[in-house]
Amino acid sequence: MKINCIIIEDEPLALERVKGYVLKLPYLNLLASFESGIDALSYLKKNKADLIFLDINMDELSGIQLLESVKIESEVIITTAYNEYALKGYDLNVTDYLLKPFTFERFIQAIDKAQNNLSQKNSIPEKKFIFIKTEYRLEKLLLSEILYIEGMRDYRRIHTIDKRLMTLQTFKEFEQEIPQNILCRVHKSFMVSVDKIVSVEKDRIKIKDQLIPISETYKKEFLRLINHSVK
Repeated sequence: MKINCIIIEDEPLALERVKGYVLKLPYLNLLASFESGIDALSYLKKNKADLIFLDINMDELSGIQLLESVKIESEVIITTAYNEYALKGYDLNVTDYLLKPFTFERFIQAIDKAQNNLSQKNSIPEKKFIFIKTEYRLEKLLLSEILYIEGMRDYRRIHTIDKRLMTLQTFKEFEQEIPQNILCRVHKSFMVSVDKIVSVEKDRIKIKDQLIPISETYKKEFLRLINHSVK
C-alpha cells in the first residue's frame, strides 16, 4: 500500500533528515514539505494526505495549534525535540511521538503503526446506521434516512424522511460518529445530509422545502467537500 505523506518542519536540517528517511522507504510517497504551519494548513484544506510528519515548535502556528484548528483525518507522527508535549499529542490522537534526534529504526516503527492504522481504516465497512439516544431508549436510524439535524438549545432535532427525533447527543458526537461526506456541519445549529441537498444558493442550502443557513465558520470546508464530490 502506497502511503502519501507530507512533512511540516521549520528546521532545515531536521526537514532534510525526515525527507531522507522517507525516501529510503519505497512505499512512502512524499507529496510536499512545508516550513510553515500556516502554509501546511492551507494545503490540507484542499488536499488529502494519508500521513503527516509534524513538528511542534513552529513560528506563527504550532503543530498543536494546527491539530486543534482543523479536523485532521490523516495519521500524524509528531517529530519534536521536546517531550513535554507527548501527553497533549496523544490527547489529540496522534499515531506516534518521535523525540529528536530519532533513529531510522525508530522512524520505521512509527511508520508501521501508521500503516497498520491505515489498513484498518480501509478495511472498515461503510457505516449504514447509528443508534440515537432518545427518551428512554436507543433507536436505530439509517443514515440514508437523515435529511438534516437542527440544534434546539440543549437538544438536537433529527429530521428524517418520515419522522423527527429529539436527542441530547451533541453535534460533536455526531461529527465523530458519522463521516463528513455523509453528514456535514454547515452552521452552529445545523448539520445536513450531503446526498439530500437539492441546491446551494449563496449562503443557503435547500433540502426538500427547508432552507438551511451556511455560516462563515463552516462555509469553506462545506464548499470544498461538495466541490470535491462533483469532480
